[in-house]
Amino acid sequence: MRGRRPRAAILAVLVALAMPARADEPPVLPAYPAVRPGVPLRFPADHGAHPAFRTEWWYLTGWLRGPGGQERGFQVTFFRTRPAIDQRETGAFAPDQILLGHAALADPAQGRLLHDQRARRVGFGLAEAATGETDIVLGSWRLTRDPTGRFHARVPATGFSLDLDLDPTQAVLLQGDRGYSRKGSDPAEASYYFSLPHLAVTGTVVEQGRSEAVTGEAWLDREWTSTLLDPAAVGWDWLGANLDDGSALTAFQIRDAAGRAIWAGGSWRGADGVLVPLGPADIAFATERRWLSPRTGTSYPVEQSVAVTIDGTKRLWHLAPLFDDQELDSRPAGGPVYWEGAVRLEGGRGYLELTGYLAPLKL
Repeated sequence: MRGRRPRAAILAVLVALAMPARADEPPVLPAYPAVRPGVPLRFPADHGAHPAFRTEWWYLTGWLRGPGGQERGFQVTFFRTRPAIDQRETGAFAPDQILLGHAALADPAQGRLLHDQRARRVGFGLAEAATGETDIVLGSWRLTRDPTGRFHARVPATGFSLDLDLDPTQAVLLQGDRGYSRKGSDPAEASYYFSLPHLAVTGTVVEQGRSEAVTGEAWLDREWTSTLLDPAAVGWDWLGANLDDGSALTAFQIRDAAGRAIWAGGSWRGADGVLVPLGPADIAFATERRWLSPRTGTSYPVEQSVAVTIDGTKRLWHLAPLFDDQELDSRPAGGPVYWEGAVRLEGGRGYLELTGYLAPLKL
């Protein structure tokens, strides 16, 4: 009996921490900051977390080459979210910040993604996202940026492991209007958004117990927002592509339930370094072939063409997947089912993200 009393006391404390401060009053919800044009992005501070905003992500995608020249795709993503909980709740156990991580290896020899995921409440040194600089801890997973600008991704995942160094070879690319990226007709439907294309990658991949040195090229997307999507939006198609001549293409469309584009945008930075922002009239996606997932029954447009108008000149790229089955089911960690795949296109390689095809995306 003596052993039960301490446990009961601890349980009572935890229950008290989880309850609203006053059950007879309405909750005090977070006042999320709005995303506004004209706010300058600041570096290195904006490499770090922005905990006042509702959500943000650090999104790494890229292609890797092994000693024999074999190619694989990879994804390492960390999400931070600030839940809409009563702000009168206090204490170390209050879930006021949540971190989620996704990692995937796209190996044609496997024929489907190897992937893993994590989700934890921030705190206790087990899940942390530093402000002022990239330094994310999610259990044994970590993403950091050192004073030279090099990123380090260490992801010992189930079934595979990634240990990668990623060196910028180009300047930060400010998306949209100097980092203010519209996602809908309402100016509030926007994010702060910058990218680092053409990251030079070196490191090690462990797959099926075998360690292999790899090189490659990657892309980092950084976004934070409080109100991202039009209420009519169900998901998006997004492409980030590193072209062989050093240019970089971003293209996205936001879709409604009928599959129509309700907004589109992106950017083109040429090999000469000149940046051209792209708006809804400059981007058009067209489906060329679909793939049906045998697990979820979801139909994805895994082959697409993207028509992009750059300074009045229309260019067309055809996107072909490294292989079809690059579906990622992140529901066990509280995320969506989506397709995130390595794709080839004329003169380069990239990653295509397809969300909202199984069910409307809820951020």
